[in-house]
Amino acid sequence: MKYGIEAASIYVPRIYLPIKDLAIKRNIDPEKLELGLGLKKMAVLDVHEDTATIAANALLKLITDFNINPSEIGRVYLGTESALDGAKPTATYAVQLVESVLAEKLGERAFKNTDVVDMTFACIGGVDAMHNSIDYVKVNPAKKAIVIAADYAKYGLESTGEYTQGAGAVALLISNQPDVIAFDGIWGIGMESVFDFFKPHQSTKNPAILQALETTKTEVEIFSDEPVFEGQYSNECYKDRVREAYFNFKEKANLQGKLYENWRYIAFHLPYAFQGKRMFSDVFSLENGEENTNDNLKIIAKSDAYKTLVKEKIEPTQRASSAIGNMYTASIFTAFLSALQVSSDNGEELEGKEIGFIAYGSGSKSKVFQGKVGKEWKKVIDKINLFNYLENRQAISFEEYQDLHNKKLTQSIDDSKGFALERIETDNPDLKGARYYTFKK
Repeated sequence: MKYGIEAASIYVPRIYLPIKDLAIKRNIDPEKLELGLGLKKMAVLDVHEDTATIAANALLKLITDFNINPSEIGRVYLGTESALDGAKPTATYAVQLVESVLAEKLGERAFKNTDVVDMTFACIGGVDAMHNSIDYVKVNPAKKAIVIAADYAKYGLESTGEYTQGAGAVALLISNQPDVIAFDGIWGIGMESVFDFFKPHQSTKNPAILQALETTKTEVEIFSDEPVFEGQYSNECYKDRVREAYFNFKEKANLQGKLYENWRYIAFHLPYAFQGKRMFSDVFSLENGEENTNDNLKIIAKSDAYKTLVKEKIEPTQRASSAIGNMYTASIFTAFLSALQVSSDNGEELEGKEIGFIAYGSGSKSKVFQGKVGKEWKKVIDKINLFNYLENRQAISFEEYQDLHNKKLTQSIDDSKGFALERIETDNPDLKGARYYTFKK
């Protein structure tokens, strides 16, 4: 029996900032970002959006587009590093929101017998959730699982990570009917505990913060969604873990040739669109018996052989990332959907072809795995219609972007239908911080 992805959906915020506008305001040559990193548009959360709303929008779209019966779903696992609470899973919010919309047709609490949880390991949390859910459906073939990868990447204004921000969510139906792709069950892994990128709880004695929290404590712990990171070191960790996972996969699969040659596409975790092609020269050099010194990698990256690999196997996976930015856990799945859309638009048949996945999460871990495209992949990707979907968004001004970043706006820029954060409880001491949502029809 085969196991993998039966169906998929994606949700991206309806507003974006053109990267060129950001570059000009930050005195950066726009070509450095557009041509150097592959960045064109940055998806931005609106006033009413958070991790729960984007996850819920992707989940509801998956259910309605593919007529999924919640009674068939044994678990809904959310991979995220943008959780809304230190104890209550963000997945519970997303499921509750979708239940409220389904109630009229299916009755209250359609997912009341469904296991729900968050999984966190930086950007690889969505892959971890999928890995776990595949194991679940193998043991419970009569059941299906839903995996959601939902995140927003937020960095400090004028920081070196600012132009790589983004947001969005992907929802996947996992079952023994892998119409989109069936995975072969081999998982190459590389892991080491490092501090390349993290979001620590930090103590503060700042009087203004203590006063705002209305606390009598002299010191409190605070959490910021803006990470502590060192970009170059994180890139090195990315390469090191990917190398370990890639060759661990080859060892487990007992493969002697060049693994990447078997893959029609290679879907990477993409913190920026060109990350995959920049990092993979390391593995490419070793697979071809070359040294992976920095000087040699620069030569390899400019070689005709490597340029051909990028053009054929990597470039199509980058296109959606260029229009969205970093989606953290959702980025690798969006890269996969981007490649499928390119093949669909070009009339290419992918059934039976293998696709490689190279996942990475800071902290740090990589997973390398592969799958064969299923017979109904085109029906699913045509329903998503990814590039057309991304075109139907609204550009915002740089000033609006800064106000959203600093949480100065109170009115949403886009008022389209979907889930929206209505309020956060501030008065009731027993519910302080509880989040309440609504659905715009």
